[in-house]
Amino acid sequence: MKKKSFSLSEQLQVFEEDIDRLENKIFELESKMEKIIQVERDHLIRLKNKEDVSDEFLAQGKTYQDLSPEKAWKFYQQEDFNFIFIDVSSGDFRPLKRVPEAIHIPWEDFSDRFIEIQSRTVPIFIISEDGTNSILACEFLVKQGFYNCNNISGGYKHWKGFQFSDVSGQSA
Repeated sequence: MKKKSFSLSEQLQVFEEDIDRLENKIFELESKMEKIIQVERDHLIRLKNKEDVSDEFLAQGKTYQDLSPEKAWKFYQQEDFNFIFIDVSSGDFRPLKRVPEAIHIPWEDFSDRFIEIQSRTVPIFIISEDGTNSILACEFLVKQGFYNCNNISGGYKHWKGFQFSDVSGQSA
């Protein structure tokens, strides 16, 4: 097999393209490392503030917590616990009753209205119809620099006092 010969300018162009690819790869790796370091910082802040975080949360490097409805309800019942409660249920969703303290920002409006959330550090509890939109909201807020997001797993369907089973014998 005969090797194809390149002119000096062609070789230089190949080297420049390789350098560009390597620079892009380095930039990608730096961005990934920055995200990992930020997650670690957020975890350290939670530990410093003596927040109850699971081993799984820390070990897996999760960026928000999934709280069982029971655990979220216990936090909600604590009078001296400072938190922000956000309801991201769809605009057309009508629970039997809403959480009175909740800021209602329907998921479909969330990317435009999340700036209504006044603090990036106060614990944020997020609920939706079934927990799906609240997961999306947690993921979105983490990307916006919020670090203390908590999804209420199962949403209104499992929130104590708001279960749909509470009205099972009633007519619509």
